[in-house]
Amino acid sequence: QVQLVESGGGLVQAGGSLQLSCAASGRAFSGYTMAWFRQAPGKERAFVARITWSSGNTLYTDSVKGRFTISRDNAKNTVYLQMNSLKPEDTAVYYCAARNSGYVQYSYWGQGTQVTVSS
Repeated sequence: QVQLVESGGGLVQAGGSLQLSCAASGRAFSGYTMAWFRQAPGKERAFVARITWSSGNTLYTDSVKGRFTISRDNAKNTVYLQMNSLKPEDTAVYYCAARNSGYVQYSYWGQGTQVTVSS
């Protein structure tokens, strides 16, 4: 059974940094795409970044380009989201997700980790 477990959230001041981790288990992820989404209070869940497990190809939403970096450690089966120059509008619950790279929908989701950026 696939499990995605996020960690690393917390409270940080604007301009600060956090690194989120997503520990993945339950299968081989070589043919998968891993992603981070976020959901701010009163808003729908939104895409943040994604990485293909095998090639490391990445994609970011415009609002985080140049500030966030998604990466993966194959040996640890872990995906990271390094968040720099954080802004209050980055405050949200951040979710890790996984899908087979040949599909559109994400099949697996973590429980989420709260990121709060104070001004």
